Amino acid sequence: MRIDIWSDVVCPWCYIGKRRFEEALEQFPHRDQVEVVHRAFQLDPTFPKGETRPTVEVLGAKYGGGPSGARQMMERVEQVAAEVGLEYHLAGTLSGNTLDAHRLLHLARERGVQDAVLERLYRAYFTESRSVFDHQALADLAAEAGLDRDDALRALQSDAYAAAAAADIQEARALGISGVPFFVVDGKYGISGAQPTALFSQALTQAWAESHPLTTLGSPAGARTAGEGGEACEDGSCAVDAVVPALAADRH
Repeated sequence: MRIDIWSDVVCPWCYIGKRRFEEALEQFPHRDQVEVVHRAFQLDPTFPKGETRPTVEVLGAKYGGGPSGARQMMERVEQVAAEVGLEYHLAGTLSGNTLDAHRLLHLARERGVQDAVLERLYRAYFTESRSVFDHQALADLAAEAGLDRDDALRALQSDAYAAAAAADIQEARALGISGVPFFVVDGKYGISGAQPTALFSQALTQAWAESHPLTTLGSPAGARTAGEGGEACEDGSCAVDAVVPALAADRH
């Protein structure tokens, strides 16, 4: 079963949603048969590459209230993050263009370490207030997560995986995704936002049941008469009388 997760590396709810989903996945009995693929989404694709601005200023202008209003919003998100074991320091973050980070994540997927690299980018940005925008910083973080630094830097300094990231974003538009995180479970169920763990568990269970229907071998459960197949009990009762005479006859 495959789970596609659209997210942006500067989206605080995406990291929270990742943790809640991971908790549900850890409890899922078929977790070893679940493939998780992280897909690119840019909250602000128009942000000029190579430029950064303090996030408190960006949010203050976008939602009103200025930097002080933005800090109040950040504090509320930090409290929610702490509930799932994440340490956020949002007031020190910068905003910038995240396309290079998404290109790096496509390289990481190709190398089999996508989740580790995404986790490192999230922690660097939200907890350590480090840059996830310039090539050198991204290459350093990639190396810390298991990628070859030179390999990562070569990819970042070219246009490698730009088409793959663009395809993710285009597919998100086609699906009507306008915000992240967004989870698509086995191509059937869409989950928008950092929903509670219980909802993720329900989606995993239901999607698995639909794609792996139980096939019953033998006669229906209602066939209790000896000679008609496997006897069974149902509805709190069991037809013992029909079976006992047959067993007695076998002993003679």
